[in-house]
Formats: sequence, structure tokens, C-alpha cells
Amino acid sequence: MDSFAKKYLVGLVAVVIIATGYWYLNRDTRVGDINAMLAADAELAGYPYPFRVKSLANGVAIMGSPRSAEVPVMQFLRTAFPALRNTPVDDPAMMAAQDTLVDKQSRAAKLVEAEEDVRAVRWELDERWYNEHGVFLNR
Repeated sequence: MDSFAKKYLVGLVAVVIIATGYWYLNRDTRVGDINAMLAADAELAGYPYPFRVKSLANGVAIMGSPRSAEVPVMQFLRTAFPALRNTPVDDPAMMAAQDTLVDKQSRAAKLVEAEEDVRAVRWELDERWYNEHGVFLNR
């Protein structure tokens, strides 16, 4: 390896180390703690959508949600539960799945709001979850 390549490699490694250190020192450990608490909850653990806090600032927790005004709840249910893919909207199984989603999302919000440093929860559509499940939303 010539002198230029050695200097380039040393510089590249230094940049990677600095970037990793910056990320590590600036990550929000409080969000990680809350997400660990949500993941450990017995009622939420088995649900196909992992309710998580994306950020926490000024007492407002931004949480991911599989539904929004732009994305109907049926889109989520048919993605998360393949057995419901061809089920009509008014089918009892679909209605039960929708009620379960409401219960799980409400529980996640209550758990997060019970934290001392959280005064409110704001929901944001979790497009990343859809993308990971092969659904690309046109918004």
C-alpha cells in the first residue's frame, strides 16, 4: 500500500470513528428507555405493529402509528393480518381486528403518557413500517 492510500485509509477510519462517537453521545436514551418499556409490555409484545416513540421533546412524545387520515385502517389490518386480506370491511373478524388495534394503540399511549416527563402523545404515520412490509404509500 502506497503512502497516499495509507493516509486516505487513516483519514476514512478517523471520520467513521468521529461520526460514530457523535451519534453515540447525541442519541436520546430516554426514547430508548420508553421504547424498551413498550416492548416489554405483555399486552403489546405479541401485536404485529411495534408501537414506538420516535422522539421526545418538551414533554411531547411523537409515536409511530399504522393509521392516519390518509391511510385507512383497513390498509393496515390487511397488511398486518394476511388472513384478513380478502375479508369484507363489515365482517366480524375485521371489526374485531379494528377494535384490537384501537385497544393496543390506546394502551401504548397510556403507558407513554404515564411517564413523568411526558405530558402528551402525538401520532405520526409510520411509513417505514409499511415500506418494510412491501406497501409503498402514495401520499
